[in-house]
Amino acid sequence: MPQMAPISWLTLFIIFSITFLIFNMMNYYSFIPSLPKSNLMTSMNTNSLNWKW
Repeated sequence: MPQMAPISWLTLFIIFSITFLIFNMMNYYSFIPSLPKSNLMTSMNTNSLNWKW
């Protein structure tokens, strides 16, 4: 019953929240994006951001 032990429910919520955050942070920071090749960077068209007034 949650009415009989609110402190244990609070500690369980805190423990599961911390493990959820740690799990998500580990998954986020373990991902290494592949860097684009230099020949792909030179072939891309760069659009000018100047206003044509």
